[in-house]
Amino acid sequence: MLRKKILASVILMPFTAAMAQDSTVVEEKKSPLTFSGSVDGYYKYDFAKTAANSFTSFTGKHNSFALGMGSIKATYEGDKIGAVVDLGFGPRAKEFAYTDDGITAAIKQLYVTYTPAEWLTLSLGTWGTHVGYEVLDPQVNRNYSMSYMFTNGPFGHTGFKAQVTKGAHSFMAGIANATDYRVVPEDQINKKFALAQYAYAGDKVSVYLNYVGGKAPDTTKSNQVDAVVTAKFSDKFSIGYNGTVAFVNGWDGVKNTSSKSWWGSALYLNVDPKPWFGLTLRGEYFNDDNQLKTFSGAAAGGNIFATTLSANFKVSSLTLIPEIRFDNASEDIFTDKNGAGTKSATSVLVAAVLSF
Repeated sequence: MLRKKILASVILMPFTAAMAQDSTVVEEKKSPLTFSGSVDGYYKYDFAKTAANSFTSFTGKHNSFALGMGSIKATYEGDKIGAVVDLGFGPRAKEFAYTDDGITAAIKQLYVTYTPAEWLTLSLGTWGTHVGYEVLDPQVNRNYSMSYMFTNGPFGHTGFKAQVTKGAHSFMAGIANATDYRVVPEDQINKKFALAQYAYAGDKVSVYLNYVGGKAPDTTKSNQVDAVVTAKFSDKFSIGYNGTVAFVNGWDGVKNTSSKSWWGSALYLNVDPKPWFGLTLRGEYFNDDNQLKTFSGAAAGGNIFATTLSANFKVSSLTLIPEIRFDNASEDIFTDKNGAGTKSATSVLVAAVLSF
């Protein structure tokens, strides 16, 4: 009997050791600190042979190889405390941080979070805006050139926000410096913006309703409401929609003037016939009849309809994006190859985006 017990112990010993090793692997803790980043650049050609036809962010070159941005992001996720340090270098990052000088222009995001309960997250610092469909980081977008709504909306916010999450629903509210200002001029420190978002993130459909409003350093007041809807029908087909409207009260030197608005609407059709190949067609209508944005060369303002077709070729962590874009306006805001005003512009580009 004793012999059988000893034999059984000898037989089970390797299995017991193996289980102990497996247990060690399972119990091994994941590092709370992770790193990621991206590098991008592009070549663009405007058929009018001019760089003057670009009124959207980050692709304002013609017949030139151009740098985009190099990014490095560190994320710390503790039990209740977290932090993000997100830095960017290059023309894209500089244009994004247009109100900053010196080293602060390299800061894309820099904030800390505190999660006192599973349903509540508090954040303090500077972060990319919640408004809109497109974002600064090119590896997240499927079109490389940006929409007019992205260009004319907020880029980022510096302040405090609280987010409450329950299941697929969440609500965010916050207060921040004037839009895109990390450092506010001394005589403007009392001007703040309110932030809000309601979000529903379902398995197939997601909905985001966004708001930002307040008084800017130039004493104008603005209130912008924005909606983003995404729907995934299959692994090969999805759509996105972004609609936004901004109400602006100008300043006549004494008081704020009556409200005027600009607005836009865009539809994104995404087709992925292969894991390594996809197409995105973006159709955007941008209305600036009140001439609130600087690209409206006509005295009466105007509107633009832009159509962009982008392909995504993926090779491991590298994405190549050839793109063709047609912009048509109601007024002669573009320039033709003879230097005369025209209502339309056509351009092509090829971008390379590496993410890690």
